[in-house]
Amino acid sequence: MFVGRSAELTALGEALSRADEGEPRAVFLGGEAGVGKTRLMQEFLGRAAAGGAVVALGGCVETGGDALPYHPVSAALRSLHRQLGAELLAAIEGQEGELARLLPELGEMDRGRPEADGRSRLFELTARLLERLAAERTLVLALEDLHWADRSTRELLSYLLRALTDSRLLIVATYRADDLHRRHPLRPALAEYERLRTVTRLELPRFDRAEVGRQLAAIRGETPPEVMLDRVFERSEGNAFFVEELACSILDGSPGGLSDSLRDLLLVRVEALPDEVQRVVRIAAQGGSQVEFRLLTTVTGLAEGELIEALRTAVGAAVLQPAEEGESFRFRHALMREAVVGDLLPGERSRLSRRYAEVLEADPTLVRSEERAGRLAGYWFDARDPAKALPALIAAAAAARGRHAFAEQHHLLERALELWEDTPEELRRQAMRQAVKDGLCPAISPDASGGFVDLLAALAVAARLTGERERALALCKRALHTLEGDSSTSSREGLGSVEAEDAPLGRGDPIRAAWFWTERYQLMRDLSRSDGWDEIAHAQKLVKGLPPSVVHADVLTHAAYWYAVHQPGPTAVETAKEAVELCRMTGAETTGLVARHTLAWLTIDSGDVEGGLAQARAVCARDPEPGNANVLLRGYGNLSTALHGLGRYTEAVEVAEKGSGLADRHGLPDTASFIDANLAESLIQLGRLADADDILERAGGRRGVSLRIQGQIAEQRAELALARGAYDEARRWLKESDHGTTGPYPEPQHTLAMARVAIALAAADGRILDVRSLLDAAVGEAVPPGHQRYVWPLLYEAAAAEARARGLAVAEPGREAAVELVRKAMKGQPKFVPMWATQALMTETELLTAEGRDTTDHWRQAVAAAEQLEAPPLLATARLRLAEVLIAHGGPGARRAAGELLRQAEAVARELGAVPLETEIASLAGRARIPLQQNGGEADPPPAPTTDLGLTARERDVLRLVAAGRSNRQIAEELFISPKTASVHVSNILAKLGASGRGEAAAIAHRLGVFDE
Repeated sequence: MFVGRSAELTALGEALSRADEGEPRAVFLGGEAGVGKTRLMQEFLGRAAAGGAVVALGGCVETGGDALPYHPVSAALRSLHRQLGAELLAAIEGQEGELARLLPELGEMDRGRPEADGRSRLFELTARLLERLAAERTLVLALEDLHWADRSTRELLSYLLRALTDSRLLIVATYRADDLHRRHPLRPALAEYERLRTVTRLELPRFDRAEVGRQLAAIRGETPPEVMLDRVFERSEGNAFFVEELACSILDGSPGGLSDSLRDLLLVRVEALPDEVQRVVRIAAQGGSQVEFRLLTTVTGLAEGELIEALRTAVGAAVLQPAEEGESFRFRHALMREAVVGDLLPGERSRLSRRYAEVLEADPTLVRSEERAGRLAGYWFDARDPAKALPALIAAAAAARGRHAFAEQHHLLERALELWEDTPEELRRQAMRQAVKDGLCPAISPDASGGFVDLLAALAVAARLTGERERALALCKRALHTLEGDSSTSSREGLGSVEAEDAPLGRGDPIRAAWFWTERYQLMRDLSRSDGWDEIAHAQKLVKGLPPSVVHADVLTHAAYWYAVHQPGPTAVETAKEAVELCRMTGAETTGLVARHTLAWLTIDSGDVEGGLAQARAVCARDPEPGNANVLLRGYGNLSTALHGLGRYTEAVEVAEKGSGLADRHGLPDTASFIDANLAESLIQLGRLADADDILERAGGRRGVSLRIQGQIAEQRAELALARGAYDEARRWLKESDHGTTGPYPEPQHTLAMARVAIALAAADGRILDVRSLLDAAVGEAVPPGHQRYVWPLLYEAAAAEARARGLAVAEPGREAAVELVRKAMKGQPKFVPMWATQALMTETELLTAEGRDTTDHWRQAVAAAEQLEAPPLLATARLRLAEVLIAHGGPGARRAAGELLRQAEAVARELGAVPLETEIASLAGRARIPLQQNGGEADPPPAPTTDLGLTARERDVLRLVAAGRSNRQIAEELFISPKTASVHVSNILAKLGASGRGEAAAIAHRLGVFDE
């Protein structure tokens, strides 16, 4: 029986057609309970299957949903496994250990992969699996009752909606709209989904009177009397499920059809059943949304035959129905189950929950293995038995962690925290010791595990992994107050803040305290509350002088990294060396890789370039494994950026290309895009702008890329646009990069790089005063040590801007101070790498140019130095500058030499697509009447700059006076024209030059040498 819903079926059919054409789509069906969502879903899925689509259905569960992460997705994958068999296994081949977290039938789960990396990989592999299965056929993934979905399911769904862009997949999900109260977690998720162009959201309305009439006719087999139709429509208000219940009650002659109570109406069918069947129904209701036959047999205590007869009666009365998978039963409608549960007495509910828990403990095979821990925790919690519930909740949290379901892990541990004080101490210790063994809690101090702070540690990690950083920070404060404050407050919620400088040194357990301070260090940085120094410095004080431990190694590794970023130098090197040694002694292998990467970087920075590179290469030479893949592969990104900073761009590209490919193969999209951003940076310096564009497109197009890496990609987009002369685009990407890589405590590697871009853009606009302000903000107070690879390009850009602005009236005041600031910043910057030495030489030469000195010999040295490097844009710039001074100062053979330099530079700029550089070369050649293209040895000289700009002779005169700082009235007096005519000329000049104002027009004129003789 199916009535109405033609508009909704049409919308679903259109979405299916789009999916058939290779455009993934998603439809969310919302409506109140009983309005007909499930019936509409069934009708549509039947039609889709008849049309050749593969249909997979999974439903969310109400009871214990947080303990059963990914349940609807697992159910849908299990359905695909049954339907596709070997084809699904072939699509999964090689990734069984990861995808077993969603489909346990695949075997044992992989162990050892860091949680955050494993979760990203799991989501990516799920997306890839669905893409493969939907490549040659249309696949419909149906998810019911999304309002009960656990957070991990919602997050996986969100990932899939964004990730699947090229497959024949349709996702259809239902949810109860009337359950979505203001704080329901599905509400913001739906708003997020709806913003995607591939998502459609449908709200199912109630039936109107005519549709209720057709439904009644289908139930009765004949047209209903008008009086009945009016009564049923009035009572049901068009809710399809209530219409059916009322109609059946009336047909059965039950007075319940006239009841004023909705719950009584829903219980009419149940109360009409025999007593023994009612008992089975009540037991089934407390068991959850779906109950296995064997479990129900044991809990009811009935013989199989007796239970089958009772179930047959309940199914015949349309109270229960067989589930789609396994030998399980569920209520025909969730509303009916809710009514039955609501009719149970409080003591009856806890007694039934205890019975379920005891039975499941006695025979764990009664439910699926992946559901066992969560179901047991839910039953014991509902049984209100803390001594049993606490260990069960902690075991369920460990199981959720194994499936990378961090939100559910967090929720279960919060429940355990509620029961802590009501649980006997010995049971608490046993449960937490087991949690440490299972890997749920970090093994901070195994000899003294099992205490309250172990639970807080597990909770803090789970909260951080699920994005609840404020909660994680509060838990760290609570633990530190317990460890360093009054121990009597260990189980109280309200705690003041703990400040590093005022905190006692861990009292009796400094190792545990140090672990929490290190966790707090990461949280404070993630929340941009501080740069983390106070926290990690305090952790160092706590472990100082203690025997080697994993915590000690972790503290020093984080401290070494902090030094490398903020204060590289001897202290940083010593800290990194100590961290490497401690990691070796304590067996902290993955942490040791991080420490070794940091030490390699610092070794390079200290001047031992080859030694540092050898260390970095040794780490990257290892084979990636589940436990170290992300750390190891990020090492490829670090090695490539180190090579880039040394000017070894070709080798940097080779390393980055290999690392990016490995990261893709290991399902680490964030790491792959991080490496790709470094790869694009080196390609830009090699002049391979088109290749860099392709790489950045790939990096930004991956799924699951973090905000921080998106900011890094935007940085390189800005660099690429700048190189091409697309200044508006560069400004847009520069602004975009701010969102991902800066904040209250930004890192110099980002701020210095983007300050250089901002200075270059200001110089291109002729805004020399802005150039000086930006320079002062970047290096005015102090130049961050150890960041010379970013400092030298920045200083060169500022010096070049001063040289180009020479002759501008607006630039004269303050020039001396600006030049002095650049020179001051240059002092102490290392030059032991050829690239840095060349950049330093070119920077000083630009400063000499700004001061009006002869720089011919300096530029000759710069060209000779640049010719030894693999940096085509840098060499072309040096040749341009040498040609400029040769033309200006003349001398025997100067013009011929300048012509050869310009032709060499122009060929490179043209090949690279470096428009600004090519324009500047052409302008200089035009002013000097030097041909850039030789045709049979002769060529017409290039047009004068003013001809290129389209300026008339009069406009040239006006522009000369504008550049001298004259007003319209002064121009009019000097040229014997009216002020109005002068204003018209100025407006025309601004339009032709594309300048925003008089100052920019003057800067453009000087930069292009319009007034050079």
